[in-house]
Amino acid sequence: MSLKEKLEAIHSASLNPIPVDKQEIMKRATNDLRNSGIMESMAKVGDKAPNFTGKNHDGQAIAFGDLMARGPVVLSFFRGHW
Repeated sequence: MSLKEKLEAIHSASLNPIPVDKQEIMKRATNDLRNSGIMESMAKVGDKAPNFTGKNHDGQAIAFGDLMARGPVVLSFFRGHW
């Protein structure tokens, strides 16, 4: 499955409304995280990232340093699992 197909599947799945009770759980968890102080230790816009290896959309290992060698990289952090 291509990245485009995977993103389209994720988008389609996100169109299903989240039940109100689940939304409340998500809101409460988000507030708990914010109140925990974790926000102060998170990476901020403009912070330099350490070299690391992660997986691309096909599950193949890719090193951040290899991407940086090719040019600027936009790095986005998210919480959770797709």
